[in-house]
Amino acid sequence: MASITLGGNPINTAGELPKVGSKLADFKLVKNDLSVASLSDFSGKKLVLNIFPSIDTGTCATSVRKFNEAAAGLDNTAVLCISRDLPFAQKRFCGAEGIENVVNLSDFQDGSFGKANGLEIVDGPLAGLHSRALIVTDAEGTILHTEQVGEIANEPNYEAALAVL
Repeated sequence: MASITLGGNPINTAGELPKVGSKLADFKLVKNDLSVASLSDFSGKKLVLNIFPSIDTGTCATSVRKFNEAAAGLDNTAVLCISRDLPFAQKRFCGAEGIENVVNLSDFQDGSFGKANGLEIVDGPLAGLHSRALIVTDAEGTILHTEQVGEIANEPNYEAALAVL
């Protein structure tokens, strides 16, 4: 269980992020067109997983914008923005913002991605959503970097995540 804060108040996640050096577990997440994406869809690509509670918060929206800018210059890398938002909300936000370099994926159906990766918030007002975190893998799915953001209202360390690529 990771102890994080929301506005300085302690909240907890269901577990810990996967360990650096381990393999990213397969997943089934919903794309904006309601089709299902899995890890194999990104086979042979490095991955940056930008995980957050909701696209409809300022910090989450900023992280998607920043990774969209960075993704344009990354070779053989997919940036996956993952939340429990409905795919419709993710699509609406990206359409309004002109964001087209990241892949939005939703864990709205059962939260299994969040549960499997220790991201599910288990108490407080955001219970059931994902914590703010980053996971970076190489092209073989080996985890190179993780960051569990300690205060959910803070932005992740973009530079550290991208530096390992």
